[in-house]
Amino acid sequence: MTADAKYGLWGAMNFCTACGRTTASAGDVRPQGHGPRTRAARWWLATLLVCVLSMHASTAVAADPLPSWRDRASRQAIVAFVEKVTARGSGEYVEEAERIAVFDNDGTLWSEAPMPVQMDFVLHELKRRAPQEPELASDPMVQAALAGDFDALMAGQSHAGLLRVLQLTHTGMTTDDFRRRVRAWAAQYRHPRFGAGLAAVTYTPMRELLDYLRNNGFTTYIVSGGGADFMRAFAQELYGVPPEQVIGSTTDTEFVLADGVAALRKTSERMFIDDKLAKPVGIHERIGRRPVMAVGNSDGDQAMLEYTTLGNPHPSLGVLVHHTDARREYAYDASPPVSGRLANALAVAPSRGWIVVDMAADWSNVLHPH
Repeated sequence: MTADAKYGLWGAMNFCTACGRTTASAGDVRPQGHGPRTRAARWWLATLLVCVLSMHASTAVAADPLPSWRDRASRQAIVAFVEKVTARGSGEYVEEAERIAVFDNDGTLWSEAPMPVQMDFVLHELKRRAPQEPELASDPMVQAALAGDFDALMAGQSHAGLLRVLQLTHTGMTTDDFRRRVRAWAAQYRHPRFGAGLAAVTYTPMRELLDYLRNNGFTTYIVSGGGADFMRAFAQELYGVPPEQVIGSTTDTEFVLADGVAALRKTSERMFIDDKLAKPVGIHERIGRRPVMAVGNSDGDQAMLEYTTLGNPHPSLGVLVHHTDARREYAYDASPPVSGRLANALAVAPSRGWIVVDMAADWSNVLHPH
């Protein structure tokens, strides 16, 4: 055997410790024109490419997209659903345009106890304005809110007291001014129990789920009873959900032009409360497609889950978050601190085939680190 032939067969071969494959040595490749050596160079390049691709694939497999979800039935069902609707030729494949996932916000994406976060904004605004606005300070519902009398605000089927303070703090200004007020409040917000800012009362597992779905071709929407303009002020930063993918409670706005500046002013006319039976209506009017996945945590989300899973021409999935972790967050269902009652939706979940996420058992982490 000639030296060149021996080089071609053995001289350029090494063992790649990174992936366990045999490769050619870059340092042994000689100038072109020598057949065996040229073949060795080609072999080295091809084998190196295989090694790189293999290492990349191994890293992708090793990266857990849902690290805060324990390997239990809830996680398994979610992953199985995503895999089947994204696998071409599976018989249950769903085109990307139809992969719509809708999420409630309060109690689903962030903590709603001991009171809904938006209520903290309401109180902040009332405390800021009441000393300078005697008429506002004299309103009975403002006084109830400032005294912490949430029973008075929530009394009645329509919660007239709550709607009153929402009207006083959410209307009468431009949308730009309202956004600035929300952003100023958010910068100083601290949760009454955890002492943490806004990002730290979001649920880490749900943020992971939002990313996981988007990485698999889903479009994620927030569909909440909370104010649409309120949530739009932070939804992109907290959840990666842009303002146009936020559906919430609204009132009419009107166009105004003053001193050459165009704006929209928030009015108190025609209030739309995006809760319970109104959620599917809001989804239809804003999205125009039926979701294939819906995630909520209360009876207020039941109609949204039913619209998603009953009679859907595509494979679909309903998910309920059950607050069972008093140590790391709160434990409640039928008797919540203020909002988020979960009773009827929990009772019908088995017959509907919905997943019920046990927060204490299914999540290794709850609140986002801060």
